[in-house]
Amino acid sequence: MVNDASQASGSSPQSAPPLDLVFENHFSLFLIRPLSEAGQQWLDENVGGENTLMFAGAIVCEPRYIENIFLGATADRLVCR
Repeated sequence: MVNDASQASGSSPQSAPPLDLVFENHFSLFLIRPLSEAGQQWLDENVGGENTLMFAGAIVCEPRYIENIFLGATADRLVCR
């Protein structure tokens, strides 16, 4: 007897799409970490600049800017968490 519904139906379970950006909340600041080439390119074109503060490969960002950055990234069809 098959207990897994996906095996019984013959279909495979849907996997989540790969993440492009991760927004890490550190309370007084956020880190925006690219996880894909698309995520890195989007950050380079839309967020980063020569005076951008980086920490361990992530952009350091004030909380007041996060919502607009997140909405812009998702509007451009990036997968964010």
